[in-house]
Amino acid sequence: MNNDVMKVLLTGEEIEKRVREIAAEITRDYRGESVLMVGILRGAVVFFSELVKRVDLDLRFDFMVVSSYGSGTDSSGEIRIIKDLSQPIEGMNVIIVEDIIDTGYTLKNLKKLLTTRNPKSLKICSLLDKPSRRKVELEGDYIGFKVPNEFVVGYGLDYNEKYRNLPDICVLKPEIYS
Repeated sequence: MNNDVMKVLLTGEEIEKRVREIAAEITRDYRGESVLMVGILRGAVVFFSELVKRVDLDLRFDFMVVSSYGSGTDSSGEIRIIKDLSQPIEGMNVIIVEDIIDTGYTLKNLKKLLTTRNPKSLKICSLLDKPSRRKVELEGDYIGFKVPNEFVVGYGLDYNEKYRNLPDICVLKPEIYS
């Protein structure tokens, strides 16, 4: 797999430091309240598991599987809910935990859907943000890193279900996905 990597963009150590900082921000912002963290599977699973271990609150977990990509690299613009939440969120503080904000289509549509379920608050936490690819108006509330318009994998992010287990965020060689 390492032969497919053009360069390391963010090391595991840099990521771990930023995850601790985000967890401290969430802990501070919700002090005295309970929070439901919604992990978006599969890409966010590594970030989600590292993040929730460091949030010092009354915390609950749930997961969704939402897709707007096929096997390619471009968003289809429409989302599919493959696995929905297992509990109602009315009156709850909800934080969606995602691996990357790219075009914004998926998260904008997901946020719109979850807002109809009347949470007390609804925020977005993403390890990565790629604002140069944004197609809709959307900002994350807790962002790990802004990244350039390069195809990144590792730390849960994949290409065709490969590379998720890389400990760093890496740029994939273009010939791998072209």
